[in-house]
Amino acid sequence: MPGPTTAVFRAPDRPLSLPLALSSLTLALLALGCSSGDTTPPGGESGSEGQLINDTSEFWVDSDSPAARQAREWEESGRADEARLVRRIADRPLSHWPPEGDPAPLVRDVTEAATEAGRTALLVAYNIPHRDCGQYSEGGAPSDDAYRDWIDTLADAVGDAEAVVVLEPDAVPHTLDGCTAPMYVQDRYALLSEAVDRLKRQPGTRVYLDAGNPDWVTDVGQLARALRDSGVERADGFALNVSNFQTTEASTEYGRELSGMLDEAHFVIDTSRNGNGPWEDGGDERWCNPPGRALGTPPTTETGDDLVDAYLWVKRPGESDGECRGGPPPGQWWPDYALGLAERAEG
Repeated sequence: MPGPTTAVFRAPDRPLSLPLALSSLTLALLALGCSSGDTTPPGGESGSEGQLINDTSEFWVDSDSPAARQAREWEESGRADEARLVRRIADRPLSHWPPEGDPAPLVRDVTEAATEAGRTALLVAYNIPHRDCGQYSEGGAPSDDAYRDWIDTLADAVGDAEAVVVLEPDAVPHTLDGCTAPMYVQDRYALLSEAVDRLKRQPGTRVYLDAGNPDWVTDVGQLARALRDSGVERADGFALNVSNFQTTEASTEYGRELSGMLDEAHFVIDTSRNGNGPWEDGGDERWCNPPGRALGTPPTTETGDDLVDAYLWVKRPGESDGECRGGPPPGQWWPDYALGLAERAEG
């Protein structure tokens, strides 16, 4: 996953959408179980300088992300062509994923920098107990009470800042695909519902509960019921295609069908790496560092669809999905893969 610390997802792509009223969107804290070892505060010495003039979205741009540091390194060493390509990532708003331990320092750094820049931060809460079913991003809070404390700390750190939180990628779909043990399913729904309520107590926070992607849960009615049990009706909507590669068109079609079963709920779509759509080969791990992919539509709230609040880069392009196909551990910056995504992107 992208970000200072990141996580990997096994599931298919899912779409994102944000309300039109948003004045800015919080960068998703890409932390959780998979750490890239990057401890530099967002924005470097002066986080408020992270918003780049050439980005016209409502989201905050971190000028000291791994992609931005890579671009500067290549510029200084005379690798101008590679630097120009990686700027396609560095100059865009990326999500931040807070770590499993104390999420507060990263959340404060991001939200304070975004507020100074007059933008919205995008955060990803990814610490549910029994996370990722023992796969690359296994882990999560050690108990239900620990998770409640973690969410409370994250929410307190957001304070009054404008932020968008994508809540627990994979958590609901994993209860429907046989991955999550039946004994934990109802507890998970209750925790997610409580998390929605806690985060919504912050006046500037919008919450999108993850709903997987079009290639994952095919019984949309079953998914809608699980999302209702998890508090989606009190959230701002749901998120699709996080860390996956499903096309925006497929994600929108799937999202509209799901929305129709949820009282016209809005949604957001992760377009970070879906420019070439999903890889058709690769078997069960076709989601993990697939070759030939491309950056998708840059983050924006101008989606042309009343139900789709935003396209977001929830997954940080160029950060590994896991130790597959020659990739480093999940969440670590991978320059060669980043270059490939950028080279194949339109424009």
